[in-house]
Amino acid sequence: MTDAVIASAAPTPPKPSPFHGVKVLWVKHWTDQLFSFAVERPEDFRFRSGEFVMIGLPGEDGGKPVMRAYSIASPAWAEEIEFFSIKVEDGPLTSRLQKIVAGDEVLMGKKPTGTLVLDALTGGERLWLIGTGTGLAPWLSVARDPETYSRFGQVVVCHTVRNVADLAYRDFFTHGIHEDPLIGDEAKAQLTYYPTVTRERFETPGRITDRIKSGDVFADLGLPIGFSPNTDRIMLCGSMHMIKETAELLETYGLKEGSNAEPGDYVLERAFVG
Repeated sequence: MTDAVIASAAPTPPKPSPFHGVKVLWVKHWTDQLFSFAVERPEDFRFRSGEFVMIGLPGEDGGKPVMRAYSIASPAWAEEIEFFSIKVEDGPLTSRLQKIVAGDEVLMGKKPTGTLVLDALTGGERLWLIGTGTGLAPWLSVARDPETYSRFGQVVVCHTVRNVADLAYRDFFTHGIHEDPLIGDEAKAQLTYYPTVTRERFETPGRITDRIKSGDVFADLGLPIGFSPNTDRIMLCGSMHMIKETAELLETYGLKEGSNAEPGDYVLERAFVG
């Protein structure tokens, strides 16, 4: 038997999996609709603050894995990978994912990607991180990255939710981040947290888009009314409606959308918007 015949008869090696199997380190349930969890970070896993990755669970009864795109809530330097998720009772993934506990294993893609990164923005004076619901997740990453504070003199985290209880990470952005050993002092001096609530009484009520249009957000923060291409850079994440409406507003102010290939004045995650 020739070497060629032997080689052709050899079994084909299995294709490497596109996923890491990673252990769950902790789970925190904020409300009956929101939870966060963290997983161990594989040694070879590299990402830029603000990117997303596929997260999921093995298929039931031997079926294909159920995977969804999740923004990474940890900064690029973190030793664990954190995520912020909604709970959907009959959702193909979150109906099961919301039941995980520390010690369980979930699947995580090996190739993070995305446009909600500092590389996709040109230089500016003020960085606006505008999100709704779990669209806060990438801001948890970007706001803990030292490069954010070296590139921008002011960082504004805007988080719009329906109910006050949905303001997950509120304590973190008002107090906890100031204790961060890496960027705590910078955050205390440069970061402003601006939450809004749409369905309950709150000191800053309503949708963030409405507060931009009315000028309230600028007045509340003591800033000139409107966005300027000369000073403001914006990232958007959350509901499709908010992203599209805000992007249209930004264009009226003369801001241009950026990408990894061509940095601009504002960015959104088109993988989530469609």
